[in-house]
Order: sequence, then C-alpha cells, then structure tokens
Amino acid sequence: MKRVPQITAEEAAAMVKDGDVLLVGGFGMTGNPVHLLHALAERPVKNLTYVGNNVGEAGLGGGRLLRNGQIKKAIGSYFTSNPEAVEAALRGELEVELLPQGSLAEALRAGGAGLGGFYTPTAAGTLLAKGRETRVIGGKEYVLVEPIRGNVAFIRAWKADTAGNLVYRMTEQNFNKAMATAADLVIAEVEQIVPVGELDPNHIHTPGCYVDYLVEARMTPEFLGSSASVEARKVDPKRLAMAQRALRELKPGDVVNLGIGIPTLVADLITPEMGIILHTENGMLGVGPSPKTGGAMDYPVNAGKIPVTALPGASYFDSADSFAMIRGGHVDVAIMGGLQVDEEANLANWAIPGKPLLGVGGAMDLASGARRLIITMTHTNPDGSSKIVPRCDLPLTARKAVDLVITELAVFGYPEGRLTLLELMPGASLEEVRAKTAARFVEAL
Repeated sequence: MKRVPQITAEEAAAMVKDGDVLLVGGFGMTGNPVHLLHALAERPVKNLTYVGNNVGEAGLGGGRLLRNGQIKKAIGSYFTSNPEAVEAALRGELEVELLPQGSLAEALRAGGAGLGGFYTPTAAGTLLAKGRETRVIGGKEYVLVEPIRGNVAFIRAWKADTAGNLVYRMTEQNFNKAMATAADLVIAEVEQIVPVGELDPNHIHTPGCYVDYLVEARMTPEFLGSSASVEARKVDPKRLAMAQRALRELKPGDVVNLGIGIPTLVADLITPEMGIILHTENGMLGVGPSPKTGGAMDYPVNAGKIPVTALPGASYFDSADSFAMIRGGHVDVAIMGGLQVDEEANLANWAIPGKPLLGVGGAMDLASGARRLIITMTHTNPDGSSKIVPRCDLPLTARKAVDLVITELAVFGYPEGRLTLLELMPGASLEEVRAKTAARFVEAL
C-alpha cells in the first residue's frame, strides 16, 4: 500500500513557487487549510494566482497572503466577504476573475477529470458570460466554461490514513474534494492521521492516489473567523412577515434552497414535522435551525457561513455535487433576495450600484436551476425608489426566472406571463402598492 510522506506546514509551504496557480479549499473558513496558508505567508513567494471560493477573511487564511501582497490574481465566486480583497481590487493591486460558484466547482472537477470544459446554462445572458463562447442546445442558451487546474492544491480534511485516503467532516467537503483532483501537487492538511486500515473504505471521500503529502494540524476556534460561534440576531417584524409568507409556498417533500438575508429566516420557521428538506449549496441536505450555542467546531455551516444543526436523515456532499443537484433540477424551490425584479421576470441581485463586481456566489446557478424561484425583498430602496421595475437596469442574475415576489407590501406572480398583484401583505393598501411600484402590473385581488 502507498505511504504518503508526512511533513510540516513549513515544508509544505516551501513547495510553492513564485507565479504558481494555488488551489485553496474551504467555504469561508470551514474546511480551510489555514495552517498551510499561514506558513506560506511567512515565505517570500509572490505573484500567485489564488483559486478559491473566496480569499479567506481579513488577515486570516488566504487573507493573510493578500495582506502581504503575495496574490497577483484571484479566481473565485465571492470576494466581498473579505473587505481587504475589495480594497485591493479597487486599488488595482489584485486582478479578479469572477465565476458563479457552481461553475467554479465544475471547472475544478473538469480540470481534475481531464475534460476540456463544459457548457452550462448558468450566467447565460449576464455580464459573466461576456467574452465566453455560447451555444444553443435544445433551444436553450449555454455558456462554455473552461477547466481549471493548479500547480499546487492546499486542501483540508478531517482524517487521513498513512496511504493518503481522506475523510471530510460535515460541510467541509465543499471545494476540497474537487481540488484534490485538479493539481499537480496536492498537500492535505488534516486533523488526524491514522494507520492504514482504520478508515472504513465505504467512508473515504478522496482516495489516496490524489494526495502527495500530509500535514497534521489541529483546528481551533480562532482560525474559523466569523463561523466560530453563533450570535443571537434581532429580527425585524416586516422581514419576518416576508419569511412567514414564503413558508406558505412550501409543501412536504420539497427540496428548498435558502439564500442569504431574509430567506435565511425561513429556516428558523421550519419544523421537522413539515417534511421540508433544506439544501445549502456548500454541501448539505437536511439543514436544521441554528444551534443555541457553539460554532463550526461542532456543527455544519450554511451558505451564509452560519453554524446550523442537521436534522435526522441529513446528508453531506461536496460543492460540485451540490450544484449538479441545482442545475439538474433536483431543487424544487429557491428563495432568494433581490435588488430588482422586472415585468419580464428577470432578476438582478448580485451587483450593487457603485460597488465593484466581486461577489456572485451561487445566485446565478440557483436562479436558473431551481424549478421555482421566490424572491423576498423590501419593496423599495432606501431612497424610496421601486425595486419592482419595468426593466432591470442592474446587471442580471437570470432571465425570465422569477415565479413569485414577496415584499413587505405585496405578493406578485406571473400568471400567463404578466406581472400580477396577487395579494396585499398585512397593513398594506392597494394605493400604497400602486404608488411604490414602478412596473406595470395586473391586479388579481
């Protein structure tokens, strides 16, 4: 049986060269090879291309490399979670290539599988499709995404045996599993290394043939950043009312994905007796409410990087499989936030006016892949302008994808393809809705 060398984080960091493409696992700081990254931050290595869902947090994980000026380019899906990445991009010190989260995961899987790329409906008709080859297949537009490979991959697993077989913990598979296949040199940071034979072959996620070196390093709460613990949150009654109204749209057996913001409130309203199966794109089915205490040392995390509980019958998987579920139509309902929705059911929710385009996450995948899309958002912007508009003038997330819009004032749908006022929310008047809605709509009250 193969025996994988066990080295220190410092020895691993010495294997990364100037100009390398570095693949870095993790979703936020969970499943993040923080010890390897911090060791690399002590080296005089520069001009790195950093591939990861995000660039850690400020001064933590990849954020430490960024702060040192060691990263020349970042390829990922959600850089706005690290304000220092935003600042570096604005100053022109960091080149950024933004990909939808599902496209990033699949590009890594394609790179590891020796494929020349793939066509996806995600991002069709949006800014992120600009400059990419598109094809119409079966009457639907698809975007070509090329594979991603790296010189070195830093990944994190829970357990390894001395042959390099890896087992991940809860939602820590995320991007690690695909990245383990897609680099010339793979270094796995693990919590525990056990002798060959102690891991059940049925439970191994990454076979040892992908792993070149092992580094044993213990995770502690200070390395988990914002996911380290649960904080109590105050809920605005109007936002809660929108979440309660969205819950009425769900039925037993539905697989439901909740976006960040107002949609996350729905999770706390769902009970096991309802039979609703919550999906989070970083790799979990069967999401339960937030724990009363504790953090990511003890619990999985959701897409908002918030620790959650697992209901009986829950399952874990990696990000590539998660987005295959989404694109393949296996998610019944997605509930997402919005910046604009228009008369043609187009959605804009990822690009904020006046802000750099540095964070899309899984929004495009979900908006185009879920069977039904519900948008929960405030009816107007802080300046009083309507979010329900004749035509979106913000960068699109998805075209003709919205099925229902829920605001604090009203519920709109698209029966027969026309924007239609279906009902008023408690305390709202028809006159107020008319005055605060820029789009033309039919009334079906």
